[in-house]
Amino acid sequence: MASNLNPNWAQLLETLKSNGSNKHFSKHSQRSDGATEKTVLGKRKERSNDNSEAVKPNPLVPISSDCSLTDVVAMDCEMVGVSSLGNKSALGRVALVNKWGNVIYDEYVRPLDHVVDFRTKISGIRPRDLRKAKNFNVVQKKVAELIKGRILVGHALHNDLKALLLSHLKKDIRDTSEEGRSRSLKNLASQFLDVEIQNGEHCPVQDARAAMLLYQKNRKQWDRSIKDFIRLKEKQKKRKQKKKLKHGES
Repeated sequence: MASNLNPNWAQLLETLKSNGSNKHFSKHSQRSDGATEKTVLGKRKERSNDNSEAVKPNPLVPISSDCSLTDVVAMDCEMVGVSSLGNKSALGRVALVNKWGNVIYDEYVRPLDHVVDFRTKISGIRPRDLRKAKNFNVVQKKVAELIKGRILVGHALHNDLKALLLSHLKKDIRDTSEEGRSRSLKNLASQFLDVEIQNGEHCPVQDARAAMLLYQKNRKQWDRSIKDFIRLKEKQKKRKQKKKLKHGES
C-alpha cells in the first residue's frame, strides 16, 4: 500500500510520525493558527475602530474662532408653553451663529405671558433659566438688529420669526425644511452631515449650526435658484403691468 503512495506524501508521513501523531499535530496547528489569527485580527480590528473614532471630526464643532457678525447667520429658537392649557408657544430661548458656527447671540427669554409648561424634555429650559432671563422686548430688538439685511438660515423659520414677532425678506431666507424629502432637521443632519442631534433635550446652538452646515453644503445652487426665482417673479410682475397699461389705453 505504501509503495503506491506518492514519494512526497510518504516522506511527509514519516516526518509527521517523528514529530508525533498526525492528529496531535493537526489540533496543535489549528489551535496555534486560530489563536494567532484571532489575536492579530482582533487587535487589528480594535485598533482600526479606535483610529476611525479618533480621527472622525464632529462637523458641528467650529473650526474657526471668528465670532464676528457675518453676511449669513443661522437662528434657532426653543419654545415654552403659555395660556391656560400651556398649548400656546412662546419664545424661551434664541440662539444665532455666524457662518463658521460660532455663537453671536444666545439668550433665555422671559415670555410676556405666564409659563405653564417649560417643555423641558424638548426645550431643555427649566424654571431657573428664566428667572434671570432677558425681557422679550430686549431680545426681540437685538435679534432684529442682527438679522437685518442678512441671509437668515434655519429650520422652519416661520415658527421662530412668529415667536419673535418679526418678519424677514423672503429672498433672504434659507429654510432647510423646504429642502429635500426629509422635513426633520434631525433626519437631514443624519443623512447629509452624518451627525446625530436632538437626542433628548434640544440645543438651539447645535441646531443652528446644523442648519448652517446644510446651507453651506449647497449654498451656490440654493442662492442661484433664489435669484432665478426672484427674476422670474419680477418679469411676471412687469408683464402684468404692461397688460394693465394696454387695457387702460384701449
